[in-house]
Amino acid sequence: MPDTPYQPIDCNYYDRLEAWATMRTISRIVFRDETGEEQDVTACIMDVYALNKVEYMRMDNGLVIRLDSLISVNNIPLPDRC
Repeated sequence: MPDTPYQPIDCNYYDRLEAWATMRTISRIVFRDETGEEQDVTACIMDVYALNKVEYMRMDNGLVIRLDSLISVNNIPLPDRC
């Protein structure tokens, strides 16, 4: 996925991720890894940030997830792209 152009996620969903990070909510995150395999982890979102025009979230276990690889967080699916 690193070679794939970044597709920005829905702004309201981004705001929700920031809220979970602020509240230190333990979250269930389902996403596609770099090989395209679906992964399912439970962790606390520590930070949501942008680097070189790509948005990421950092988890308390050290995992960093590119936001356009998300499938769902806390059983709320990522909305269709704008």
